[in-house]
Amino acid sequence: MLHTEKDLQCREIITKAVCGKGRKFSKATHTIVLDNKPSNILGSWAINHSFEAEKVGDMIEVVGTYDINLWYSYANNTKTTVATETVSYVEQVPLSFLDSNCTNNHLEVSAIATQAPTCIDAKIASNGNAVMVEVEREFLVEIVGETKVCVVICPGDCDDDKGFLLDDEDVDTDEAEDLDPSFIIDDLE
Repeated sequence: MLHTEKDLQCREIITKAVCGKGRKFSKATHTIVLDNKPSNILGSWAINHSFEAEKVGDMIEVVGTYDINLWYSYANNTKTTVATETVSYVEQVPLSFLDSNCTNNHLEVSAIATQAPTCIDAKIASNGNAVMVEVEREFLVEIVGETKVCVVICPGDCDDDKGFLLDDEDVDTDEAEDLDPSFIIDDLE
């Protein structure tokens, strides 16, 4: 049995959905003061990254820490050592969209480090006892919450014929000619 548009009914369903999303890439420069005057920088890396995220206003605030390990030579390149410094940061990630229909009760905020903190450059500072380390990082954030969606239902059970009829004025023949025939399903059974 085919259904006409007049037979169709709508229902509102409350469901969880992504209600907000954002992404932010950033660079930061950290100054590490060393016990010894460095001769050369032999390597730098960021490790032990940990963070949490929460919604603050219309943004997601990511608060975290990581350790910067700096391997350097000193005493005219006759000795080497590794200096470690823990860095704290607060990153405010703006949302590219935020669904205002999403209820504020029980929002779930998540953040993924799409690029974990990575040392991209380390230079000896002009005073000679410190090193400037440049780090880049990127976060993708999402807010999941309850929202309403409206769905069209057909009377009867799910085993009924799966089609419905539209009035002729509902079909635009110019749009129908632009359809890709590979996406048309001939038999719905």
